[in-house]
Amino acid sequence: MAFASFLGRVLFASVFILSAYQEFNEFGFNGGPAAEALKPKFNVFTHLVSSKAGIQVPDTEIKHLVGTAIIIKGIGGILFIFGNSLGAYLLLMHQIIVTPILYDFFNYGIEEREFSQLFIKFIQNMALFGALLFFIGMKNSMPNRRRRRASKMKTF
Repeated sequence: MAFASFLGRVLFASVFILSAYQEFNEFGFNGGPAAEALKPKFNVFTHLVSSKAGIQVPDTEIKHLVGTAIIIKGIGGILFIFGNSLGAYLLLMHQIIVTPILYDFFNYGIEEREFSQLFIKFIQNMALFGALLFFIGMKNSMPNRRRRRASKMKTF
């Protein structure tokens, strides 16, 4: 059972680790294709947040956001493989931040082609989010297996 659990964590984390590896290889001086794809979506998101919530989002370099995402996915994925809850929390934080920005289906009408594609990707990321919550919940509900040995009385 322990091997199956480890294999499941490896396969799950491979989604994040391989994504981080690919983005790292394509990063370049401007953040690569990931930054080019993120920039218009991030601008729409900041405009939406500032108009609806009245919160001014500070100006940020997109390549710094992509670099941070690479680091979070890489470290979180590696820690997750070894069953560390911090890795799950890092991946959960990544999913919370990135999913509504990248897969903004709510900015499109139902009849538009982009709506269904973005909605499917959004739901897939929500499934990953749920799996991470499940892992954290199971990790927190399991009792520690460390048992103290009864100390033996020493006789003289």
